[in-house]
Amino acid sequence: MNGQTLGSRKTRRSVSSSRIQKRNREAILAAALGVFAEAGYSGATLDRIARAAGLSKPNLLYYFRSKDAIYTALLQGLLDTWLDPLRMLDPEGDPVAEILGYVRRKLDLARDYPLESRLFAYEIMQGAPRIRAVLEQDLRSLVEERAGIIRGWIDRGRIAPVDPVHLIFSVWALTQHYADFDVQVRAVLGETDPFPGAEAHLRTVFERILAT
Repeated sequence: MNGQTLGSRKTRRSVSSSRIQKRNREAILAAALGVFAEAGYSGATLDRIARAAGLSKPNLLYYFRSKDAIYTALLQGLLDTWLDPLRMLDPEGDPVAEILGYVRRKLDLARDYPLESRLFAYEIMQGAPRIRAVLEQDLRSLVEERAGIIRGWIDRGRIAPVDPVHLIFSVWALTQHYADFDVQVRAVLGETDPFPGAEAHLRTVFERILAT
């Protein structure tokens, strides 16, 4: 009985420790996102990230060995989030509905994850030193695969002829703009929420582009 009790206590401690580690890791990444988005990579420091996360610097270094490790972890997680909407294109679905759904999901990401979008844009503008290999391999393969689906719809006359890869680029440009240039968008519109109007406009734009 005592052995079982001791074992169950160890298990509870292990589970509790795992939860604390997960919580601390998430706190570090959330804090780092804000610091990197505000100060850029060069302006961010481990001390500043630790303070924002509510942890000591030695505690932070227990989870991540360097600023670069934190930055890379953020970018890797961001890429997965960013590419999921493209992966969701259904070859068997209605082409226009599928592409409009992709546009809407990308716009939702711009609305819900503006700091992540700016961090990604910052990395790209620096020449993508930490994710170039991923862009040239994983991203390129995914875009080519999804472009193949779009090309198949075009060949079957289901949507108007367009360049599939540049169509994907257009989706990126027209949706992520609302995150990366949020201050400019709101300054011009004078509105607190530009996204309902953006969604309606982009729906019209892509419906006209894709109409046969």
